[in-house]
Amino acid sequence: MPEGDTVYRAARLLDEALSGRVLLTTDFRVPQHATVDLAGARVTRTLSRGKHLLTRLQRGEERWTLHTHLKMEGAWRVLEPGQRWPRPAHQARVILSTEERVAVGFALGIVELVERDDESALVSHLGPDLLGPEWDLDEALRRLGADPDRPIREALLDQRNLAGIGNMYAAEVCFVTGTHPQRPVGAVTDLARIVSRARQMLEVNKQRAVQSTTGNLRDRDRHWVYRRDRAPCRRCGTAIEVAMDEGTPAGRTPRARYWCPDCQPARG
Repeated sequence: MPEGDTVYRAARLLDEALSGRVLLTTDFRVPQHATVDLAGARVTRTLSRGKHLLTRLQRGEERWTLHTHLKMEGAWRVLEPGQRWPRPAHQARVILSTEERVAVGFALGIVELVERDDESALVSHLGPDLLGPEWDLDEALRRLGADPDRPIREALLDQRNLAGIGNMYAAEVCFVTGTHPQRPVGAVTDLARIVSRARQMLEVNKQRAVQSTTGNLRDRDRHWVYRRDRAPCRRCGTAIEVAMDEGTPAGRTPRARYWCPDCQPARG
């Protein structure tokens, strides 16, 4: 699933391409909005909130928010009119066309169109956004600490605590802070350091398409532990361990957790 910085870049892409422009045609290829026609609406802004994208539109007195979520496979692409699509047409869920650009949302996990006054309800459950202008460290720490017995990695992945961390950043920030992913939140001695490092990682990567937590942009060297199961730890040489999450809700793909047993001891 895309991380918060990926969604941030998608919002910036859509905002730069569409904001201030009038839609010539729209095509919503999802059952609940299949008959919607927003031609003539002006795009006023696209912004991200954690892993959610909010595109605001207005036509006369009518105001809407298009809410999309990339989930596992989704992506937005901005093309020139007539340009060949980079993905199959059957994957397209939303098409927004202006005179200069065509924005296509492929394989989007969520597509909702709501009145602007209802926008806040779409994201009201989210914790502080790591890349948001109103980031609140104290509130994030309060939410994380509300369940001291919960494993730290699981708590970081819960978007109700803080918004923007996915499986990759959860694994990487636990490694760089020497924290075992299953350590209870209440046993973490410096929770603020973990959250601050996570925010730093997202801030650095929001400006580039290639994510790296090591500082190395080469494909095989970009991560410390994520997807490096059984490979030697870059610090100590110990084989990286991997385990699949248990108790995953029906309909969701189990996620893997990665850690170095020497650099991230279960106790300590």
